[in-house]
Amino acid sequence: MVSYGSSDLPAVFPDWSPYPDLDSAARAYLRDPDIAIDALASMLGGAPVLGFTLERFVNVVNGVWQEVVICDGRRLILWHGEDVPPGDGPAGSMTSSLRVVPLSAVTEVGCRRRLSRTSGGSTRVDSADVYLLLSSLDEAGFGQMEETQTVIRHDALRFGKTVDDGGPGQIARLEEFAQLVASLVGQPMR
Repeated sequence: MVSYGSSDLPAVFPDWSPYPDLDSAARAYLRDPDIAIDALASMLGGAPVLGFTLERFVNVVNGVWQEVVICDGRRLILWHGEDVPPGDGPAGSMTSSLRVVPLSAVTEVGCRRRLSRTSGGSTRVDSADVYLLLSSLDEAGFGQMEETQTVIRHDALRFGKTVDDGGPGQIARLEEFAQLVASLVGQPMR
């Protein structure tokens, strides 16, 4: 157990991968599911959730960091909740933010898997790292490499799961999410 403030938060969180719907998965996994679900519902406007991925970890400085990313077939809607660092607000404060990215802004979807071989010769997936490259530019990417070169980077959304952080079920769900987004990128918007 890692202690933050007046409550003890487990370093390992329940597995959300068996839950097919966002509401059940969020309630099983997030510390603040009601805040996340309410914020996402305000952006969904009744659109169906075709796929989602969840992330949560304990940050030594800020406490709990949580993220939900959903795809409704036209957009990616991202909710991010994070505890406010001590001294930046009243005890127990957190931020809750939303970002909406149209699927037309996704220019590339990539998934890198780390595989290992068992003693029997079969392979298993140990981790999956997914990136969604966006047409927008990353503000932090502007900088000088040398006097004559400017570094410009495209914005990207990155998600990862490992056997130790999420397990095989969450790795598989993240890969399904990447496949969903990849199948929709470049398709005419409905």
